[in-house]
Amino acid sequence: MAAEPSFEWDEDKSRVNQEKHGVAFETAQLAFLDERRVIAEDLSHSEDEQRYYCFGTVHGGVMTVRFTWRDGRIRIFGAGYWRKGKRLYDRENKKVQRGRDRRPQGR
Repeated sequence: MAAEPSFEWDEDKSRVNQEKHGVAFETAQLAFLDERRVIAEDLSHSEDEQRYYCFGTVHGGVMTVRFTWRDGRIRIFGAGYWRKGKRLYDRENKKVQRGRDRRPQGR
């Protein structure tokens, strides 16, 4: 069984993010619990360290969480409900569903 991921974040950034985007980083952790979550590398902002996106459902909507790995922990530095994240989540999950639909059924 895999260990539960551990998270960290800067409390001041979380407060600013909540004011700006309506999401506290404590809530953003929930996106990682979505079994259909999508993880993608952030190629445009990964100059000093590798950065990633997690797209997952939280409270009925698709949340985008920006994060990096530090010392074996997920460090969240941004989160919100954005249309682009929802589109990517929906597109990737449709691909997965189509792959399942094409599998031969057992007898």
